Amino acid sequence: MTDALPTTETGADSRAVSPGALAGIRVIDLTRVLGGPYCTMILSDHGAEVIKIEPPQGDEVRAWGPPFLDGTASYFLGVNRNKRSIALDLSKPEGREVLLRLLEGADVLVENYKPGSMEKWGIGYDKLSERFPRLVHCRVSGFGATGPLGGLPGYDAIVQAMVGLMSINGEPGSGPLRMGTPVVDLATGLYSTIGILMALQERERSGRGQYIDMTLHDCGMALLHPQAANHFLNGKRPAATGNPHPNISPYSKFRTATCEIFVACGNEPAWRKFCGFLGLEHLVDDPRFATNGDRVVNRADLDTILAARLHTEDGHALCDRMLKAGLPAGPVLFVDEAVAAPHTAARNMVAEIGEFRALNTPIKLSRTPGGARAVPPAFNEHGEEVLLAAGYTAEEVAALREKGILVATPRG
Repeated sequence: MTDALPTTETGADSRAVSPGALAGIRVIDLTRVLGGPYCTMILSDHGAEVIKIEPPQGDEVRAWGPPFLDGTASYFLGVNRNKRSIALDLSKPEGREVLLRLLEGADVLVENYKPGSMEKWGIGYDKLSERFPRLVHCRVSGFGATGPLGGLPGYDAIVQAMVGLMSINGEPGSGPLRMGTPVVDLATGLYSTIGILMALQERERSGRGQYIDMTLHDCGMALLHPQAANHFLNGKRPAATGNPHPNISPYSKFRTATCEIFVACGNEPAWRKFCGFLGLEHLVDDPRFATNGDRVVNRADLDTILAARLHTEDGHALCDRMLKAGLPAGPVLFVDEAVAAPHTAARNMVAEIGEFRALNTPIKLSRTPGGARAVPPAFNEHGEEVLLAAGYTAEEVAALREKGILVATPRG
């Protein structure tokens, strides 16, 4: 793959010419799989130079397919655009020396090695901060280095199970279910990005970098709203409610003649307007539904009434009318329908660079827009380029390749 730039003159055309809000920030990315790469992709979308240092075997998600594009799995393609790839064997002292040289011009290091690995190699934060006092060092791990689970491995689904997210997902009686997206990994990437930006901002005042300790466990726990808040207040164990919201009614999915739709009434004015829109004004005076609390308690009765009213409607047309009337509602779309939807296109949420297609950045900045600028890199695609830019001679690069420090092809 090559670093082609988008050439279409469309909504976010300035992403091809804007350097991005993070232009001038250099990130050394030692992460694999999802949480860390998702974080560094967000940074790269907005102009940060991200050098992805892959292990000799490569980022394992390159093989997490099908589907594949030119031998690389969609899982890798989805979170590694705009980056340059170099493959180094950091288990060898010479490889770590290369890393240290690359860190000389870096602002941020993001890594997701098992806690203790970097320290064992003599390149933990305590050592790095002495040599690079302005460096922001973000570690992403399953459980962190402290506590009963400190240092143990963690994957998204395992953490979903352990923090209670699976227990509140699914229908009543279905039993705990894994969420359909790796929400803990993605949230960890988002929180890590926020932490890095905070540390960079603080560095403007202090002149010093700092260490950021990000874990899947902590970020998964942070996603438990409102169930944790409910539990803290009433002492009850939250349970899976399916589509209905545990605190709001009506807030659920209903079948229409053409599709399933989701409707939501978040306050009393919306409830009254909703009833009037559907010709159900009498429900406003029904004591079972007088307040949101009443509607939550009597949810089953209300849902039965609404289901009977909605099942003959054209769902798409009804949602369109409701939205234009200021009432939140939407058709339940499948992923292929959602990415092809007109509003998705209007918001430039699908990026295309040649055969490469991906979800674009949702962060819309007016002066320094970001987005997909370059396709995800092939393994070690930029190894020689990165080293030459760091001051290595061609002879030194060749020697590193000969010694197996710079890895040309993935090792099985």
